[in-house]
Amino acid sequence: MAKAKVIALPVARGSAETKERILDAAETLFMEHGYEATSLRALTAAADVNLAAVNYHFGTKEELFQAVLTRRLDPMNQRRLELLTRLEAESAPKPLPCDRILSALLVPALTLARDPKRGGSNFLRLLGRAYADPAPFIRQFLSDQYAEMIARFKAAFGRALPHMPRKELSWRLHFIMGALSYTLAGTDALKLIAELNPLETTNDEILLRRLAPFLLAGLMAPLPDVGAVTRELAGERGSRRR
Repeated sequence: MAKAKVIALPVARGSAETKERILDAAETLFMEHGYEATSLRALTAAADVNLAAVNYHFGTKEELFQAVLTRRLDPMNQRRLELLTRLEAESAPKPLPCDRILSALLVPALTLARDPKRGGSNFLRLLGRAYADPAPFIRQFLSDQYAEMIARFKAAFGRALPHMPRKELSWRLHFIMGALSYTLAGTDALKLIAELNPLETTNDEILLRRLAPFLLAGLMAPLPDVGAVTRELAGERGSRRR
C-alpha cells in the first residue's frame, strides 16, 4: 500500500501575510476615509480577503482599528521612552532642558514619517484623524496607549519646570499632543492658508521643525491669570440667581 504523500502547507506564513495585508489595507482606508466611513466590504476588497479572514485575525472592526494603531504606536512610543531615558542620563544630575525633552517626543515621530515600511506619513495622518474622531472607544484606546509615555514626559517636564503648577503642565502637554497630531494629520486647514508652500505643508520634517519652537514657546509661556476668568464666571452666575 503506497504511503500517502504529505504536503507541508505554509499555513503560518500565509496566515501572517494575510494579517499584514489586512492591516496595510485598513491603515490606508482608515487614513483616507476615517473609522466610521470605512466599510468592511471596502476593506476586504482592498486587502483581497474575505470577511471570515478579518474576523479570524481581528474579530471586529473596532479591534482591527486598534490593531492598526498598536502596530505603529507601540514601537514609536517605546523609542520615545528610550530616547528620553538616554537624554536624561546624559544630563544627570541636572534636569533635562525642555527643548531636549521635546526632541525626544518629536524625533521618533519624524523617524516614523520618513519610513514607509513603518507606515510613514500616512500613519501619522491616520493618527491625527484618530485624535479628532469622536468615537469614545478610540479616545479611550489612545488614552490607555499613551498613558505610560505621557506620565514619563510629564515627570521630565515637571523637573525642568519646577515652578509650573501640575495642573497647568497637564494642560500644556494636552495642547502639545493636540498640535502635534493636528499638524501631522495633513488637514485641509493648511491648504486654506494660501501663502504656504505646498511642498512644506506635505513635508513632515519641515512641519516638525517649524512646530518645535512654537511648542517650546507655548510650554514655557508665563502663567495665565485664570483666576480673573473664574471670578468673572462666578460673578455672572451670581447675577443670574438674583
